[in-house]
Amino acid sequence: MALLETNCPDLKLIARGKVRDLYDVDDSSLLFVATDRLSAFDVIMKNGIPGKGKILTQISQFWFSFLSQNNIVPNHIITCNIDEMPAKVRQYRDQLEGRSMLVRKLKILQVEAIVRGYITGSGWAEYKKKGTICDILLREGLQESEELEAPLFTPSTKAEIGDHDENIHPSKLDSIIGEKYAKELAEVAVKVYKAAADYAKSKGIIIADTKFEFGVDENGTLILADEVLTPDSSRFWPADKYGIGRGQPSYDKQYVRDYLTSINFDKKNGVELPKDVVDNTLEKYVEAFTILTGKKPVL
Repeated sequence: MALLETNCPDLKLIARGKVRDLYDVDDSSLLFVATDRLSAFDVIMKNGIPGKGKILTQISQFWFSFLSQNNIVPNHIITCNIDEMPAKVRQYRDQLEGRSMLVRKLKILQVEAIVRGYITGSGWAEYKKKGTICDILLREGLQESEELEAPLFTPSTKAEIGDHDENIHPSKLDSIIGEKYAKELAEVAVKVYKAAADYAKSKGIIIADTKFEFGVDENGTLILADEVLTPDSSRFWPADKYGIGRGQPSYDKQYVRDYLTSINFDKKNGVELPKDVVDNTLEKYVEAFTILTGKKPVL
């Protein structure tokens, strides 16, 4: 059974996002719970992908550890082990185990830090019309799915549930988060993407693009937050099947996007995904985790 919503009455629910339920634990920590909800085109589907939240949590945990060990960027993780969490969290073990992260409270920057290494998705759509991505002019003659000469930082606003994120030119960040953090965010996001993309490519996966969230701690330090480099926040392509000039097979929820496009999805109301779409999507998530980590996820 897919867990679509948690119920933890002794914890203060702060928000239910597109995928995560967020709880206040104490003065310094929050609980991020990855449900099995699935969002596509910024709309939550009526049914979920059983076990998806556990896979997302384990992939994030892997990447947070990788980036920390390689001194790429600090992150907000306190623990993903429910046995190390407070008693008022542990009492909901049946719902939370394997899909929860106890994290530091931060001041979250109200933008998505998107990095693109390849031209695809909304970036490809804009490029075909204007020769740009987020109004950044690119060279002529690029083909669909082609690797960019250098990773491109293309931020977006963070939408409320039911609304759509809006791609913006990086120059607009100054007025949203301030000049200091705008510059640092761009540099760190690209640095994180490069490190992860190089590692993933060595395992046979191309990370075409991804989006990060960052916060600021009490010392003003930029901290990587939320999830990181999961199939929900990234496009993962099998390297052995890659070719420019066309769309790519993927390990992420592009499978769901393609299905929704095929049924002329209105991008406003969630639908019930058929069993084969659910099963095939879960299979892709498991495959991606296994390739990246060399282990099977615990479901």
